[in-house]
Amino acid sequence: MNRRRFLKNGSLAGFAIPALLTTLPADGFSRTVDADQILKDVDLNEATIHELQLRMKNGELSSEAITKWYLQRIEETDKKGAAINSVIEVNPDAISIAKVLDDERKAGKVRGPLHGIPVLVKDNIDTADKMMTTAGSLALLGNIAGKDAFIIGLLRDAGAVLLGKTNLSEFANFRSTHSASGWSSRGGQTKNPYIINRNPSGSSSGTGAAVAANLCAIGIGTETDGSIVSPASVNGLVGIKPTVGLWSRSGIIPISATQDTAGPMARTVTDAAILLGALASFDPSDAITKMGKGKSQKDYTRFLDADGLKGKRVGIEKAFLKGSNPAVVSLYKNAIAVLKQNGAIVIEVDLLKSTNPLGAAEFSVLEFEFKDGLDKYLAKSNAQVKSLREVIAYNEKNEANAMPYFKQEILISSQKKTSLKSKEYKDALAKSTSAKKIIDTLLSTHRLDAVCGTTSGLSWCIDIVNGDYDTGFSFSSPAAMAGYPHITVPMGFVHKLPMGFSFVGKAFSEPELIKMAYAFEQASKQRRAPEFLSNVF
Repeated sequence: MNRRRFLKNGSLAGFAIPALLTTLPADGFSRTVDADQILKDVDLNEATIHELQLRMKNGELSSEAITKWYLQRIEETDKKGAAINSVIEVNPDAISIAKVLDDERKAGKVRGPLHGIPVLVKDNIDTADKMMTTAGSLALLGNIAGKDAFIIGLLRDAGAVLLGKTNLSEFANFRSTHSASGWSSRGGQTKNPYIINRNPSGSSSGTGAAVAANLCAIGIGTETDGSIVSPASVNGLVGIKPTVGLWSRSGIIPISATQDTAGPMARTVTDAAILLGALASFDPSDAITKMGKGKSQKDYTRFLDADGLKGKRVGIEKAFLKGSNPAVVSLYKNAIAVLKQNGAIVIEVDLLKSTNPLGAAEFSVLEFEFKDGLDKYLAKSNAQVKSLREVIAYNEKNEANAMPYFKQEILISSQKKTSLKSKEYKDALAKSTSAKKIIDTLLSTHRLDAVCGTTSGLSWCIDIVNGDYDTGFSFSSPAAMAGYPHITVPMGFVHKLPMGFSFVGKAFSEPELIKMAYAFEQASKQRRAPEFLSNVF
């Protein structure tokens, strides 16, 4: 083993397989095969949904076998080996769920493309099972939801296997101004599987690291501002932050009613598109999903087009053309060249110059809405704390365990906010959401189909003492404040660290963005499995 690696590589050879795995041959009779046969015939590393479905359809594998493969990989790679620490809890019922789905397949019932596919979800999304929902906070230990989040109900109906919950930046990184992304008091520090002394970003840190490290087929993250697209970018993934209103937020521990949404994190645009459509639906409990009626799609794979960039007018954020890191700028210019080579018309624009001044108003909105939303969630939950005030008190009483590295400045500042009827809140909301008009005007003025930029800077070193530091090149805020869709696709590597390339569009323009993102992905092919290096040298 090279001294720079924690694992020999990211392939099947890097860890042990259970002695016996159940498979389902074409004749329909269950058999077992030994580990040597699995090693010869099966490698689920980088496996897509289509590939897994084909193997189940042909009888080469069952959902039970696939689920066991991923569970063993979590044990050997996430908890031991590279010790990525991305999974906060595994579902004790995962294998039994998979067996039921195998029985359905044997009986001729296949629910759709997610039937039998193992999925990991972020630990701020309610699951009415034996797993807790804590947002990574010790204060919420024991919170077992009485009802699935709306999207989890859809996920189960689609036939997915809920494999477990992923770690996150505690309270979706809305606890401290000195936080380290990917750290929670319940789950500890998640690491980046590409170079494990580097940060996986957040707040969907665990989902990003787990999907990148092949601990599941696909994952679900949540975003308020950057929490899907940034960890997708630094973990070499495709991430989709949908238009706010495309996916329900019912049963998700909130930050912002204005900006929150869950979304897919996957290794390919195709897999992300499959998951996006499966969970896009109207929810009577989340009024904002009314906006998606008549605009959402059940099958976004219809828009996968290798020629999807041809004739598209694409705005390029020019602030990133003269950034502080020459290697990143070079990567960005290469991505722009890919757009041009595939028929896109490129126009330089300056979106960030107009939206950056809105940041203070955005943060104020989040403080107000966090207090309001969290109090409402906790009041109806099975958590030991019933309000933000009680969370703060718990953390103070249990400071050694709950706040060993950084404190809770944002929780405290949010608690001081008044009601959503206040003038302070309304003024901040009007200013923050003016990002919609800014983006709409830019798109209209230049007749653009999308605006593109670097998704986020390169992953930084994990520092739980000083907290995160800025590496520049972030493009998450405009779409976040507007509630507009944002897709990131792997753009390339700098010193073996991945970066993403972003596509941002108007409300409910996911079909067009998916066309362009897929065409970019197919033309560039920049996704590579992580090597679990210990450092960059």
